[in-house]
Amino acid sequence: MAADAHTDEAVAGAGGLVVGGDGLARCPWHGGLPDYQHYHDHEWGRPVASDARLFEKICLEGFQSGLSWLTILRKRENFRAAFHGFDIVHVAAMDEADIDRLLGDAGIIRHRGKIASTINNANRALELIAEEGSLARYFWRFEPPAAERPAKVTRDWLRANPVSEVSKAISKDLKKRGWSFVGPTTVYAFMQAMGLVNDHLEGCVARAECEVERATFVRP
Repeated sequence: MAADAHTDEAVAGAGGLVVGGDGLARCPWHGGLPDYQHYHDHEWGRPVASDARLFEKICLEGFQSGLSWLTILRKRENFRAAFHGFDIVHVAAMDEADIDRLLGDAGIIRHRGKIASTINNANRALELIAEEGSLARYFWRFEPPAAERPAKVTRDWLRANPVSEVSKAISKDLKKRGWSFVGPTTVYAFMQAMGLVNDHLEGCVARAECEVERATFVRP
């Protein structure tokens, strides 16, 4: 899940929700920060079928390892510039010289292993697309059945479940295929963000909107 950035600017409501200045109840982790709240309201939990966005997100989740998502979010445009908009073919063609160049780019996280992992994962993504047809088709076939989800998503439940059996299965399969920086916690955060599950808290204004989008979303 996105890092908890709750501040006293928001008023705590029932079930761990916070009520913003607009009177709407939300998950608390955006902390009232405008850019983070926009991400919460308009991106997190909404189903995604774009291979470029799926690839971008799983790579950025890898970069987040050991950091907060807010740090990555605020550098996201720099990451997009550095990695050709996360165009999988272009990223797969990057080489050691590109790694050395990006290690000098202060706009991104300068971690050799994570940069190299992104290039490696692009090549593994091309292999997966050749086999499955698309990243979207691959990831969405792991969508958990509704019966395996809690009747109500609470903050306590999320804290107790930073991974799932599905995220473990995806992580294991991706690692077998040669992907890196795709541990089960990273994969579960990816699932939450890309709408494979709806982990907005019960009563959050975005939860109902995500449910509507998920109901009408055409699975790849």
